[in-house]
Amino acid sequence: MKNQIRILSVDDHPLVREGIVAVINGQPDMQVVALASNGHEAIEAFRKHRPDITLMDLRLPDISGIDAVIALRGHFPEARIIILTTFDCDAEIQRALAAGARSYILKTMPPQEKAETIRRVHAGRKHIPPEVAAHLAEHLGDEPLTDRELEVLRLVMAGNRNRDIASCLFISEETVKAHIKHTMEKLGALDRTQAVTIAAKRGIIQL
Repeated sequence: MKNQIRILSVDDHPLVREGIVAVINGQPDMQVVALASNGHEAIEAFRKHRPDITLMDLRLPDISGIDAVIALRGHFPEARIIILTTFDCDAEIQRALAAGARSYILKTMPPQEKAETIRRVHAGRKHIPPEVAAHLAEHLGDEPLTDRELEVLRLVMAGNRNRDIASCLFISEETVKAHIKHTMEKLGALDRTQAVTIAAKRGIIQL
């Protein structure tokens, strides 16, 4: 039908894709026109079908969903993309919206809420569900980690000692200790292990 909202679904799990297709095609005003299982397939599917809405998972086998959003909007600035994921981490929500996603919804949401979000985004609006907004608000105003602090934290996560980190980044051990101290303060962590745990839980880094 001409007035149906045409949708591209990007997810690497076949059962999830089948569920999404069932929900979407069960709506009288929507139709799934293409499926993709990774970011590169998503770009080609978008190029071929030019969907009205793209539903994008965060975890894909080739590139992240956020990188796929950036790539898609780089090629097709008009693309209206909704992140559809199981992850409610505030840092990933922020990155997705900054990358150009028009909404961020969870796979656990009821089918009618997903459908209503698609309609709102198709109408040109952005939509952040209350449960997603609550995760964003929890850390609103927190000082973000610097690029160097993130580098150090990833090396800590990999099990490196301060001496190893200093050697890897060509900085002094005292500088490494300072970065770890500032990171712990920003994350509200009591030690470096807890800092890694908190950062992973919030989606700041990925384990």
